[in-house]
Amino acid sequence: MGIIEAIIYGFIQGIAEFLPISSSGHLALAQNFFGTETENGFVFNIALHLATLVSVCVVYRKDVLLLIKGGFSFLSKLFTGKLKNGFDTNEKMFLMLVVATLPLVPVKLLGLDETVETLSGISWAIGMLLIFNGIMLIISDRIKKGEHNFENGGYTRPLGVGIVQALLGIMPGISRSGSTITGGRILGYTREEAVRFSFLMSIPAIVGACVFELPDMFSEGISAEMLTPVIAGGITAAVVGFGAIKLLQYLAKNKSFTFFAVYCLIVGAAAVIGDLVI
Repeated sequence: MGIIEAIIYGFIQGIAEFLPISSSGHLALAQNFFGTETENGFVFNIALHLATLVSVCVVYRKDVLLLIKGGFSFLSKLFTGKLKNGFDTNEKMFLMLVVATLPLVPVKLLGLDETVETLSGISWAIGMLLIFNGIMLIISDRIKKGEHNFENGGYTRPLGVGIVQALLGIMPGISRSGSTITGGRILGYTREEAVRFSFLMSIPAIVGACVFELPDMFSEGISAEMLTPVIAGGITAAVVGFGAIKLLQYLAKNKSFTFFAVYCLIVGAAAVIGDLVI
């Protein structure tokens, strides 16, 4: 893989990881149509995901700091037997994120994500899932305005959004952010809160995915020739990811997701037709 290819993949990862159009689906289609084989694939994949993780942490740095504070505070109460005193806002926000992440654990342990990943090599299947993603975004725009934010509610809504992420977000062609935002909207969150919670949920999801891939990364290693492309792709993904988050924040406040829905419908249809006809 050359630097230009790495930058292209970094751009796709950065813009599609956070915009509700499915990064996994787009990367898979790019690889299927162009036939690109990625040397040191695990390393490159981890680099792109860590880069997008940086984007989330920068944009939501205040929330991230509060989550870290809440996590340490919760652990302190846990080990000192003070849980009966209840939780403050930061601790509750931390627990909400933990609850939302729990459904991913059995998915990873059972290897369901790897089973689903076999669809990545079937372009028409990705196209169908992109069409489903577009329909899902249309539904999200039609849901009546919610009124809840995730810190001040119960644990049922975060768990529900987490289940949606576990069932749909692992599919190549279905956007993790799109599915969790739609799930949040259905469960009563405002659009801004649904977007915010979706991005915060991506932090443990990305970290967890990278941790599970570390053994493969260390066993595979990285060649000297791939070092520069990995860095170039990572920087591109981080910068583009930052812009994508800011764009979605703006759209959540002022616009609809219709453009992304139509885009997914068109790309999905093109992928199905192209794979079945060509």
